[in-house]
Amino acid sequence: MLIYGPKLLQRVFDFLDGLIYDYGDILFMLFTYAAVLFLIWVLRGGLRRKLFRGKPIPHVPPVIVLHIPIERPTPSPEPFNPFPPSQEPLWSDDDRHGD
Repeated sequence: MLIYGPKLLQRVFDFLDGLIYDYGDILFMLFTYAAVLFLIWVLRGGLRRKLFRGKPIPHVPPVIVLHIPIERPTPSPEPFNPFPPSQEPLWSDDDRHGD
């Protein structure tokens, strides 16, 4: 019996759809914990040790870059008032009705 590509893929998609429907929350938590552990392993140099096994590991010194502005910022001409004083309304009661 030959199974063609689309029929085989449909069976795989149906299986994965049912798996996610039934166990999606558990799979999400497992993948989340696995991703955190993988990130910790990579940041501690596990991937570098695996790639350079038996070879000398190049030393990369840590670099911290700080941006220090040379000029002082110019002060604003007037301070910002978040609550400006109320102004006269743009219309009066007579103008609103149009009479």
